[in-house]
Amino acid sequence: MESAPRSMAHDVAGVHDTLRFGFSGVKNELGVAHPLQSLDSTVKKQAEAKRMILGNTYGSAFHLRMDLDRQILSRFQRPPGALPSSMLGLEALTGSLDDFGFVDYLNDPRESETLRPVDMHNGMEIRLGLSKGPAHSSFI
Repeated sequence: MESAPRSMAHDVAGVHDTLRFGFSGVKNELGVAHPLQSLDSTVKKQAEAKRMILGNTYGSAFHLRMDLDRQILSRFQRPPGALPSSMLGLEALTGSLDDFGFVDYLNDPRESETLRPVDMHNGMEIRLGLSKGPAHSSFI
């Protein structure tokens, strides 16, 4: 399944469209849109380098083991209710327990004053496919 491209090509019929995209220049082509994009790409490159080092150290089967562990721990969740799943095992596996990123101190929607508590029975029925409807009563 292919997704649509995220950005429109700046060349229309081989010529830069100045009215839509402004003047072309080296700064526009090399710069990132936001500083967090460069941070995200840096984190991805560091994770890939760490993965390659571990693969070279422990062998090619280590990648498969890490992927299998990641898949198992990403599916493990608490039932719907008052306590959200923290994915502690996945954070321990990936090493993100020690990281304090911008996501950690931004507003969490679960801490909102307008959020109503989740009906655990309704949430489990929806998760198991016994019922249809919104998973949370605040979505009604």
